[in-house]
Amino acid sequence: MPYTEILALCMIGAFFILLLIGMPVAVCLGVTGFVFGYMGFGSMLFTLMPARIFGVITNYTLLALPLFIFMGIMLEKSRIAEDLLEVIGFAMGGLRGGMALAIILVGVLMGAASGVVGATVVTMGLIALGPVIKRGYSASVAAGVICASGTLGQIIPPSLVLILLADIMGQSVGTLFAAALFPGLMLAGLFVGYVLILGFLSPKTMPAIPLEERAAMLRGELAGKLLKVVFPPIALIVLVLGSIIGGVAAPTEAASMGAFGSIVLAALAGRLNLSILRDAVRAAFVTSAMVFLILIFAQPFGLAFRGLGGEHLVQSAFSSVPGGLDGQIFFLMLLLFVLGFFLEWIEISYIALPLFLPIFMQSGADLTWIAILVAMNLQTSFLTPPFGWALFFLKGVAPPEVTTSDIYKGVLPFIGLQLAALSLVYFSPGLATWLPQAIGW
Repeated sequence: MPYTEILALCMIGAFFILLLIGMPVAVCLGVTGFVFGYMGFGSMLFTLMPARIFGVITNYTLLALPLFIFMGIMLEKSRIAEDLLEVIGFAMGGLRGGMALAIILVGVLMGAASGVVGATVVTMGLIALGPVIKRGYSASVAAGVICASGTLGQIIPPSLVLILLADIMGQSVGTLFAAALFPGLMLAGLFVGYVLILGFLSPKTMPAIPLEERAAMLRGELAGKLLKVVFPPIALIVLVLGSIIGGVAAPTEAASMGAFGSIVLAALAGRLNLSILRDAVRAAFVTSAMVFLILIFAQPFGLAFRGLGGEHLVQSAFSSVPGGLDGQIFFLMLLLFVLGFFLEWIEISYIALPLFLPIFMQSGADLTWIAILVAMNLQTSFLTPPFGWALFFLKGVAPPEVTTSDIYKGVLPFIGLQLAALSLVYFSPGLATWLPQAIGW
């Protein structure tokens, strides 16, 4: 094996060692990329880097990331999600598992309004977990529904995952948004079906809201509250996604409309003030800085790995996978799923995916379909123990009586449902490719 390829393997090993000892992801990427790149081809690495970094920070599409992040944080801090959960929860409270269904629907709306998983999980954990447990819900069921619903923002547009995948795979953001719409809604439908079946088979784990309590809400003009609370976020979603998928506006332009729309919604709810606006801007800056720092430091890592011949190593290993294209896709899905137990989706996207992308491009595979399979697989990384971020987010705001084992136990059925949805998209590619083709993307 050539010296440079040995360096490429050592670089991957050094990255995981630094990660396991607790170094920040961006530092791991930058240190291993610069050190092993310099060892492999000297100062030429530094002459190539400025153009690569300049390409990241001047990427117009990536400007949508901080705008969508701000949009989600503003909706969370203005307590719009809290209003949605209360009104939809009482509207469905007569069903066994009605509050769980409300959590799923709010997860769909919040995911479609922002794409920020952390904000959705934390918000619903704060406003829903304690109350539904007091209503008699099983702690594990409640925790599982909240974690799974919060991750819907990873596949339902405008997802941050889809924006970054579009950049990595050279696809249009609008195409991936259109392709993800049906699979995302299908996954939410599977969650709803599971809750309805569980409510029928095990009613004690998710009882209905008492009739007297629901009657009080009905006397308070529930229909009017539904119109006032639910319609504005849906209108914002239609405005943002419709303008992108319909080709009326670029993702960055639509994201700016969404950010402004979230401010308008907060103002209409009477909750917009300087303190909330300042907190939302600060939180959006911090989150965006973390994402962009990883994107920037992924450049020396990727450049060094390719320069050292790592891409050839991966292609050689991949070509030996039996089963042709189907076997290669299955191998990639299995690898991403396993990595999801230990790594965050951004690291997986910018480390693992670019290594395999040339193989799928050479084979003529539909990259839109591959991107949706990858996005749905990455979504499971938020739920898979021991390092699923949704589990950490919920545990941080959960009441003391909700244990880590309750959360782990609760998410297992939803991991199974996500894998079932992934299988459906794999065996029926039209679920992902029909809408982009229908609208001419």
